[in-house]
Amino acid sequence: MAGNPVIFDRPLLRQRRRRALRGEPVDFLLNQVAGELAERLAVVNRSFVTAVDLGTPGNALRQAIHARGLAQTVIGTDPLARVSRDAAGPFVAADEEMLPFADGSLDLVVSALALQWVNDLPGTLAQIRRALKPDGLLLAALPGGDTLTELRQSFAAAEAEIDGGVSPRVAPFADVRDLGALLQRAGLALPVVDADRLTVRYATPFDLLRDLRGMGATNALIERRRVPLKRATLLRMAQIYAERFSDADGRLRATFDIVWLSGWAPHESQQQPLKPGSARARLADALKTIELPAGDKAGG
Repeated sequence: MAGNPVIFDRPLLRQRRRRALRGEPVDFLLNQVAGELAERLAVVNRSFVTAVDLGTPGNALRQAIHARGLAQTVIGTDPLARVSRDAAGPFVAADEEMLPFADGSLDLVVSALALQWVNDLPGTLAQIRRALKPDGLLLAALPGGDTLTELRQSFAAAEAEIDGGVSPRVAPFADVRDLGALLQRAGLALPVVDADRLTVRYATPFDLLRDLRGMGATNALIERRRVPLKRATLLRMAQIYAERFSDADGRLRATFDIVWLSGWAPHESQQQPLKPGSARARLADALKTIELPAGDKAGG
């Protein structure tokens, strides 16, 4: 991972995850994503032998996979394995950026709401690709696109007004097109990327911030401002949020875009693109038109 930019303070992230686990974790988003991921996996119509749940907080995803009988063994991985009170079943204390699995040892890798915190996502995807057996599957979900755009815009406007400048308060989220390219770059075949949008409504922005703390998902950017947030800035942010992003009933919208990634380790049984020149029918015949030699103009 040498030479890659360090965007997230991962020790701080683990510290905040520990704090969230000591309280009452907020898991409504994780539970929804875990259920959806299990449904998508069921559509594959295949049972996997050895699966790894990469970095997903808690055990909601493993429970959903077990409930449907989608894999014989699901190994959890999380640096917080020893402190997580709901760590059940086979578990490995491992970081998403340094996978401990042998090449070609896994049938399936799944991950829910974890890969957005990885500093070297291309490197992690390449490690996953190497760990998968031929025709093994990666299926993952992570926040992307316009996630928390309302909070981002409100903080930016408040800081520009009160502090005379803007600091990063909300982590950047990957674009769907960029993630598709990363799957291909990692060597995964048949890559698919799509997105769902979930809108959660809150009485105040402070309720949203409280939920983010309960998820262990507050600002862990390396470039975050290290001085305490001014009360005036926080109050102005809440005012701007209410002015710009409230519904008719006064409740406030918070956007969560969930991006879904899937890709397969290459295998000869998979559908392959045709070789250039292998077509048995002429395009001109299919279009019922006249094929002209290169350089000629119609009507010439």
